[in-house]
Amino acid sequence: MTAAENVCYTLINVSSDSEPPSEVSLKADLEKGEIKAKTEALKKVIIMILNGEKLPGLLMTIIRFVLPLQDHTIKKLLLVFWEIVPKTTTDGKLLQEMILVCDAYRKDLQHPNEFIRGSTLRFLCKLKESELLEPLMPAIRACLEHRHSYVRRNAVLAIYTIYRNFEHLIPDAPELIHDFLDRALDYLSTCIDQVHTFGDILQLVIVELIYKVCHANPSERARFIRCIYNLLQSSSPAVKYEAAGTLVTLSSAPTAVKAAAQCYIDLIIKESDNNVKLIVLDRLIELKDHPTHERVLQDLVMDILRVLSTPDLEVRKKTLHLALDLVSSRNKEVIKTNNVTEHEDTDKYRQLLVRTLHSCSVRFPDMAANVIPVLMEFLSDTNEAAAADVLEFVREAIQRFDNLRPLIIEKMLEVFHAIKTVKIYRGALWILGEYCSTKDDIQSVMTEVRRSLGEIPIVENEIKKETGEMKPEDEVSAAPAQKLVTEMGTYVTQSALSSSRPSKKEEDSPLLQRPC
Repeated sequence: MTAAENVCYTLINVSSDSEPPSEVSLKADLEKGEIKAKTEALKKVIIMILNGEKLPGLLMTIIRFVLPLQDHTIKKLLLVFWEIVPKTTTDGKLLQEMILVCDAYRKDLQHPNEFIRGSTLRFLCKLKESELLEPLMPAIRACLEHRHSYVRRNAVLAIYTIYRNFEHLIPDAPELIHDFLDRALDYLSTCIDQVHTFGDILQLVIVELIYKVCHANPSERARFIRCIYNLLQSSSPAVKYEAAGTLVTLSSAPTAVKAAAQCYIDLIIKESDNNVKLIVLDRLIELKDHPTHERVLQDLVMDILRVLSTPDLEVRKKTLHLALDLVSSRNKEVIKTNNVTEHEDTDKYRQLLVRTLHSCSVRFPDMAANVIPVLMEFLSDTNEAAAADVLEFVREAIQRFDNLRPLIIEKMLEVFHAIKTVKIYRGALWILGEYCSTKDDIQSVMTEVRRSLGEIPIVENEIKKETGEMKPEDEVSAAPAQKLVTEMGTYVTQSALSSSRPSKKEEDSPLLQRPC
């Protein structure tokens, strides 16, 4: 393998203006220096090798004077050094000095400190020389029995990596790891009722283990599904999320789907991060898209609508779309009882609610009679977009549902005088003029129009101006000019126009008399 083909695992930044030390000074520090001096010298050697320097004369020096040291910082640096140093001759044969290195790492694999054992096992995952790994296999196997989980975990990773790269070194690796996992499953079976007391990291590992085991061996589902149910009550949101996702993959029973969906809903309500809310909502939507799960979610529409208490508009929008897809003839009453006026916090949200109720009323005509009186109140809203959506709904409903025309006309006449925008007023007037057919309704419409016109004659202000009844302060006036002296000693004249605020009578004037 050429130098250009070597795999690079480590990148270390070094300032380009620093002058590299000589090999002689590095050798002196490594041989006779204190621990701190040897540490700095070893760092410089690593940086020089990464930059392309060979430094073959330092290899034996490091083996003799640095490798036997028990300092943890030195041992960390040596892991990096042995990872990057050339281990073979130009013809591809292993250097004789590496036999000594191999013996040192065999001792580290038997070290009483679990950190040294674990970090050494991680280092062995990066070795590509089977001659170095072969003498270490018995020590690696023995680490599977270590009391500390950090060592056992890294031993499993090391065995997996070695088996993948050099299968002949450990041909029984699958059976070895299988027996190791069986012991883990047996242990889990003995403490399955205590998993809720474990830490969240261990709980996540248990969820992942159960997921993989049950998919590889479906007969194990009945053994561990109760554990997943218990983890739905975990204090960790991450564990609850993973447990709910695992539960629906292990079982399609309605009770399992309902428990997972309820867990998702609780996460959405309790989590403050809107991104988390949107991610969990996507999981609910995926459940809804499953044919056998949709009916279960239809019974949870009321719980899903609790998410509308969230202030974020995007979350509310996705929640309303999900609820609308789940509405059926069995649960349409839930939508009707969800009062619109409880959530009037933003104009866009009110507009979104109006459109949702519009869609529900079109799909289920018998609920339109309950929705129309609530929506009619929005015709007098200052938000013209929401009022326009209500007007569109009313126009469609009065055309589609003949039996609701008297109710719609009655409610529209009640709010007609409170309409605040000309566009909505014009649309409402067209609907009344198109669909009022009885004498009483026509008379009521004319009364409301007359009420909107206000006092006649309309030119009341103009007449008062002609007769001199208009007060001077109600008109635009010019303030008297003032003469000011600047810093240079010159005179300047300052004047300003002022106007009085509109009178309360003008603000309260009928709609058709207000300026457009």
